[in-house]
Amino acid sequence: MSDVKTAPDGLAVAAVLDAKGLSCPMPLLRTKKEIGKIKTGEILQIDGTDPGSRNDIPGWSSRSGHEYLGEKEQTGYISFFVKKGA
Repeated sequence: MSDVKTAPDGLAVAAVLDAKGLSCPMPLLRTKKEIGKIKTGEILQIDGTDPGSRNDIPGWSSRSGHEYLGEKEQTGYISFFVKKGA
């Protein structure tokens, strides 16, 4: 995928959601639940292994008024970063 947005280094995350091993739609459903637990402007890190999350999380973020900051490839999983909107 050439349009992958890479997250900047040094993000101060407020919470980390471990969605590794979960299949669609569970990573997105858990993300929706977890984003409600943090404050506006804080960052949620979602660690997951489902390749569908590469489309689901950025699309949901823009539709829901949150800012998708990008992703980082880790060993065996991907970390996605979402900044909570108002």
